[in-house]
Amino acid sequence: MPAIGPEFTRRALLFAALAAPLRADSADQVWDLISSMASALGNGHAAEFLSVFDPAMPGYQELRGNVTALLSQTEVQSSIDLVSNEGDDRSRTVEIDWLLTMTGSVEVSGAARRQGHVKCRFEKQGRRWRIAGMEPLAFFAPPRAGGNRYNPKEEE
Repeated sequence: MPAIGPEFTRRALLFAALAAPLRADSADQVWDLISSMASALGNGHAAEFLSVFDPAMPGYQELRGNVTALLSQTEVQSSIDLVSNEGDDRSRTVEIDWLLTMTGSVEVSGAARRQGHVKCRFEKQGRRWRIAGMEPLAFFAPPRAGGNRYNPKEEE
């Protein structure tokens, strides 16, 4: 006997309820990637942090050098807050208020803090979101003597 009427409705509702969590929207997907990037920094995993980036992105080599040096010289803790997340299912622009706390290097006595707005331009490449642009790249540079190599005033 075909499933029609109340039985079909129950099955359809059950399927919809089970499938809903599997369909995260694009804003949630890119925020999850940013959260995983912050976690990767905290765990000292440069490769995991960089895996979200398109290697063809302008400045990628500079960013890779900065992140690798940062994590080899310091222990990093990240705190992130969403400022904006705009776009569609193919491209998104996300602005994050990012706080880095760096400890454990000769250049940093105690802890150095760096806070600023980081803008990421995400593009959907196949089934995967990748960062195709980011500003400022120097935000993830290692600290230098005196505490901080990054100066947001230099970016203006």
